[in-house]
Amino acid sequence: MSTPPLRRGDRGTAVEAVRERLVATGDLRATDSDDPSADLFDADVERAVRSFQQRRGMLVDGVVGKHTYRALDGTRWMLGDRILVHTPGHLVTGDDVAALQERLLGLGLRCGLVDGVFGPLTDDALRELQRGVGLQPDGLVGPQTLRALGRLTRSVGGGAPHVLREVDRVRSAGPSLAGRVVVVDPGHGEHDEGAVAHGLDEASIVLDLARRVEGRLVAGGVQVVLTRGLHGDPDTGERADLANAVGADLVLSLHVEHLPDAPQAHGVATFFYGAADRSGAWSAVGERFASLVQREIVARTDLLDCRTHPRTWELLRRTVMPAIRLDVGHLSHQGDARRLADPAFRDTLAEAIVVAVQRTYLEEHDDAATGTLRVADVLARSGLS
Repeated sequence: MSTPPLRRGDRGTAVEAVRERLVATGDLRATDSDDPSADLFDADVERAVRSFQQRRGMLVDGVVGKHTYRALDGTRWMLGDRILVHTPGHLVTGDDVAALQERLLGLGLRCGLVDGVFGPLTDDALRELQRGVGLQPDGLVGPQTLRALGRLTRSVGGGAPHVLREVDRVRSAGPSLAGRVVVVDPGHGEHDEGAVAHGLDEASIVLDLARRVEGRLVAGGVQVVLTRGLHGDPDTGERADLANAVGADLVLSLHVEHLPDAPQAHGVATFFYGAADRSGAWSAVGERFASLVQREIVARTDLLDCRTHPRTWELLRRTVMPAIRLDVGHLSHQGDARRLADPAFRDTLAEAIVVAVQRTYLEEHDDAATGTLRVADVLARSGLS
């Protein structure tokens, strides 16, 4: 995206285009074309952007950056407005793709979560549909396929089909962690330190925490894949692609929050894939995993509980398996920074995370109260103690 971020106070043709999209989405009241504020990014536009971001599970900052641009642009399309096809390397995105995915899921076809991206899973599900109704399985969403979709009715009942599949996949896998693949993603990298404050940098903290988590999971028979080591800093898309390529069972992305303009802010928060305004755009197992990590950390430390939240951030959206992001404290807060600097505290965090991974795979009758399991218990369940 070559257009620079737009924020309050900016004006020009790009702002006019953003205003038009926000009017179309119902987030902004329309104004006359000759209104002097028609190309101004004013307080009303900022509120409208925040409203749109909130509904779409995005970072709510009132700034139109590349992700908000892409989401706004995607609202231009309704299913049937254009021909859709899977194009590797240039994936089609938009609300029409999301609508197609919702229809495919409702028909019991496996296209992953509703993410508005025409990827290989959506392509496979579409071709399966076309074969099932006697059409050429060419992967094109054209007039014939749209007519077929219009004639078909929902075939999955008793709950959201993607949720049923996710939960069943976890249940059928059993409680042992041995043999599972977990991708641990320490945010940032060699050329991107992330947040820097109180003599600490985010990239080093989360890499150290990732290695502590890795050691404990490996002892439990888990294959751990780190998205970066001591060198290199792949972008978010490359990290998601790696998780998909290795067939991970779970993805854990580690970060530290940093709000220098609000140094009093502190605490821990977790995030999972979810968009409240889209059917099928929700990871039930991701939500459970995020909630368990949040609860275990809060029970074992004195970090403030900043709760669990749905988001549509790229790593959460592009991974086909449950993925969460953990913001483990605020580096801009003196108390949180002091805790994060302590290796013993990072050991406590690692234990909490590993226990949460184990609890994600436990049935209700086998589960334990929050804060009571230890890594030794996890090893015993995997037969490795």
